[in-house]
Amino acid sequence: MPIVLDEDDPEVRAGLAEIRVELDLPGPHSPAALVEAEASAARVLGGLDADVGRGRIDARHHAFVTVDPEGSRDLDQAVCLERLPGGFVVRYAIADVAAFVAPGSVVDQEAWQRGVTYYLPDGRAPLHPTVLSEGAASLGPGVDRPAVLWTIELDGDGQAGATRFERAVVRSRAQLTYTDVQGAVDAGTAEGTVALLAEIGPLRLAIEAERGGVSLDLPTQRVVRADGTYRLEREAVVPAMGWNAQISLLAGMQAAQTMQRHGIGLLRTLPPPPDEVVRTVRRTAKALGVSWPDQRGYAAEVRSLRNEIPEEAALLALAARGLRGAGYCALLPDRPAPKGRVAEHAAVAAPYAHVTAPLRRLADRFANEVCLALFAGEAPPAQVVEVLDDLPKAMARAQPHAHRCSGG
Repeated sequence: MPIVLDEDDPEVRAGLAEIRVELDLPGPHSPAALVEAEASAARVLGGLDADVGRGRIDARHHAFVTVDPEGSRDLDQAVCLERLPGGFVVRYAIADVAAFVAPGSVVDQEAWQRGVTYYLPDGRAPLHPTVLSEGAASLGPGVDRPAVLWTIELDGDGQAGATRFERAVVRSRAQLTYTDVQGAVDAGTAEGTVALLAEIGPLRLAIEAERGGVSLDLPTQRVVRADGTYRLEREAVVPAMGWNAQISLLAGMQAAQTMQRHGIGLLRTLPPPPDEVVRTVRRTAKALGVSWPDQRGYAAEVRSLRNEIPEEAALLALAARGLRGAGYCALLPDRPAPKGRVAEHAAVAAPYAHVTAPLRRLADRFANEVCLALFAGEAPPAQVVEVLDDLPKAMARAQPHAHRCSGG
């Protein structure tokens, strides 16, 4: 039987408040930040039409959609997929947070203190004021929004080719959930971007496997808040989640390659699993009766595990221990660039950068500003370069709190 708790129960409310104190989570944004965010939202949205042709392209004719968990309001990404002769084009719009948040502003200062958005059952502690994160900067359906836009051509096998990255104005057509996407694909009614996501996603997953990368379909639970109660549910993992994640990974890899080529930017790194962890996982597989042929490597074995099978789900959770130690690495012109696996993300099996969630992660806003300048053939702004070395430390302070909020 599921555990159901009344959200008005004083003991429940006191317990949630105690969790916030224990995790040292931030409270509401300051009145000054709220006033600043309101003014910024009005200014940016009011000037979108005038910005077209003056630093932004008009991409509102492309049929973008968002794909997120049910109930999401901070919509960082919108995708539009189209078929080309012999391949595809991926258009991936990311919320243009820098359009709203000026360096040194009150909102910027408070974002540095927070680092990320924190999610708890009774609400969020957002990185930015909700007038931005759930309103003016969020890529909701049917409204014009500023975005930074990846345009990536893929060949028929899903390999990336010509890439552009520029500021744009976009308009999402629909806010979809993973269940919406999977249901349409399974029913044979998927069209446009949704149908192509089910085609491109598996191609990119196959490329990931060839690289030696691994996407963990970890069994997860989520707290559902409805009808005045909280209840704990097992979240079903559907293929659409993996397909959508591959589009985000594609953008992150293109960003990392660009930053590495120019020797400036911010990489997301993860060391390979230690040998002892690999041995432990292999021994555990044998104890659980999970087949692991001698010739199959760690990444290939983890990719083969299915979370709906209890023994394999347990092994997946254990395997995740081998993918610890993620961090950020600043690339700066006056510093030797890291090379080889030190500069890679072990789960991605390639250089990788966080660029697709600027509403929820501080680092993404600055990585995007670097990429925009590099794609335009310009030097990144000085106020961005001068804080690249500080971002790994800011994110390292925030991430343990976020990890504990999610039950890690």
